[in-house]
Amino acid sequence: MASLSGERWREGLPDHEMIKQLQERLHLEPQGTSRRIAKNLTFCLNGDFFIWDNVESVFYTTNLRQLNSEEAVQHKHQTLLCINPPLFEVCQVLLSPTQYHVALIGQRGATVLELPQRWGKKSEFEGGRLEINCKTIPVAERFFTSSTSVTLRQAAWYPSETEDPHLVLLTSDNTIRFYNLKEPQNPARVLPVSQSEEETSVHTRGRSYAASLGEIAVAFDFGPLVDAPRQLTSQRLKEDLLVFPLYILYENGETFLSYTSLTHTNLGKLLGPLPMYPAAEDNYGYDACAVLCLPCVPNILVIATETGMLYHCVVLEAEEEDDGGAVERWSRGSETVPSLYVFECVELELTLKLPAREEEELTESDFTCPIRLHRDPLCQHRYHCTHEAGVHSVGLTWFNKLHKFLQSDEEDKDSLQELAAEQRCIVEHILCTRPLSSSLPAPVRGFWIVSDLSLGATMICITSTYECLLLPLLSSIRPPSPPLLCSRVGMGEGSGSSPLRGLADDSFEQHIRNILARSSTNPLMLRSGDKDSSSPTPECLQLLSRATQVFREEYILKLDLAREEMQRRVKLLTGQKNKQLEDLALCREERKSLREAAERLADKYEDAKYRQEAIMNRMKQVLGSLRSQLPVLSDSEKDMRKELQTINDQLRHLDNSITQVSMKKEYQTKQMVKGLSPARPTITLNAHQRKCIQGVLKEQGEHIADMMKQIKDIKNHFSF
Repeated sequence: MASLSGERWREGLPDHEMIKQLQERLHLEPQGTSRRIAKNLTFCLNGDFFIWDNVESVFYTTNLRQLNSEEAVQHKHQTLLCINPPLFEVCQVLLSPTQYHVALIGQRGATVLELPQRWGKKSEFEGGRLEINCKTIPVAERFFTSSTSVTLRQAAWYPSETEDPHLVLLTSDNTIRFYNLKEPQNPARVLPVSQSEEETSVHTRGRSYAASLGEIAVAFDFGPLVDAPRQLTSQRLKEDLLVFPLYILYENGETFLSYTSLTHTNLGKLLGPLPMYPAAEDNYGYDACAVLCLPCVPNILVIATETGMLYHCVVLEAEEEDDGGAVERWSRGSETVPSLYVFECVELELTLKLPAREEEELTESDFTCPIRLHRDPLCQHRYHCTHEAGVHSVGLTWFNKLHKFLQSDEEDKDSLQELAAEQRCIVEHILCTRPLSSSLPAPVRGFWIVSDLSLGATMICITSTYECLLLPLLSSIRPPSPPLLCSRVGMGEGSGSSPLRGLADDSFEQHIRNILARSSTNPLMLRSGDKDSSSPTPECLQLLSRATQVFREEYILKLDLAREEMQRRVKLLTGQKNKQLEDLALCREERKSLREAAERLADKYEDAKYRQEAIMNRMKQVLGSLRSQLPVLSDSEKDMRKELQTINDQLRHLDNSITQVSMKKEYQTKQMVKGLSPARPTITLNAHQRKCIQGVLKEQGEHIADMMKQIKDIKNHFSF
């Protein structure tokens, strides 16, 4: 097999028929400023890949699992038609939390497409029909038609999955509107986000002043569900009210907060700006363009600027006595708001930094562009950035240490030191579509992370020429899956792994990973499709020099360091192994000598035991012969002689008694014979005589019984 069965779709999707159709109709797309903006026209749902066609205003979809199977040879795809197609150019598609609607977002409006039903053997849309008409719902169409100067800055779905779907729109008039799909023309809620109250009365002038000062809202994002603050719950609200925090970012870098709830519209008060620590003179930039709240605890707020700066802020509750005064000066009320603690600042390499020539000085590029931030569905502390010049991936490796420090005691200084010593986040330059500032813009048109583990964690990028790139995700950011219980039992019982490895906190493998960690990478660079617009030869040479320098510094040198470290470790382990082999040989020799000595001792013990028994028998014989030759009896022999004499006297007495008993027996027998003769006269005895005779017979019988018992004892004693 050329590839594994789980990777067939990676080979089939770039050459799919719908991708080729989009490439063929590329020249029909409108030529305007929208081609310079990074778009996101793709998403995945239950293994189905969707991509939007701006020329035909349709969705193309195909199932990745069917591409992964051996039966999928014809590369079949379905087309979702819009009954009422949008009149604006779509720049972004958003899947609703309930996964039943898709929002088509553009700079001049928004339309919601309702996904069709699934049925059939393969669970395809409407049983597998090639073309399907889908219901579309224009949102705020009347508002955008009447307000020609207002543009849509950002759109997002309200994150609740249990309530009716609501689409949230941020427009250029500094207003956030919530639209219910049941009433798409009338906003269910309006949240003004103007920092000055004068702007609400004089729209044009106030808007121009706000734009010049950077006091216009450019982005927003919802945080995870939290309990409503106490100052809000005291206003006749339930204590267990759950709300979504809405973080609103302004162009001047300030961040405001509003707690939102669809059931309680009186919570939408704008709080802020949120204080940022440590304080900076420029307030961390004046060209903010995007904000992202990572769904982890504590919340991590990512603020991006058009210059490529990323600020990772930890959202923590502030104490009233410390921050209450500052909040009262800058906010509309005296409510306490969370604080943003800037943990680190990261600068993205939008265009490649070329090495300076000998006669030139190194000049920093002034290239700027808006940045889009995307969550990673597989890892909470990882996100991705798409922009006009390519794609970056950022992983927060320090989040676990931060979570450990926040959960530890106040006096736990070890966690604080570990957090301070933790390395910065990992930034990978995945794709570069504009290597030089002078290059033509080639923003990505689609970006998605395949979260289905059966298909494999993969990043899908659609370039400006509708080229489908499938790139693997970083495995070092997301920790590997924990081992199974059966494997743990096997490791515990077996002797394959050394128990000393569990004692070391940092393994040698982690040490090598730290050495090989790269601060910059060579991204996948795409060449412009126009041959005439290709980079000149000197700049191409600089690009080659830059790539060579990165390979030399970040790959070859670090590989050499890792090789030297491994050789040093191998030399150390070889020396330890040789020493252990020598000790093992000595132990084997000592064991052999101890075994031979034990055998010799066993033979000597058996010989000594045999000789001891022989000597004991000879000693008994000698002592017996000596006793027999002595003329004087010993005490035991004297006692034996007395006992034998006593027994002899007892035997003579018993012999006389037996003789008497025999004579009496003969006499009784004769008397009985005489008593049986008929001629003998009868003798009549009176009562007194009968009683005397019975007493005599009884005494004689008892005497005879005693004598018989004594005779029996004597026989037993002498064993007759």
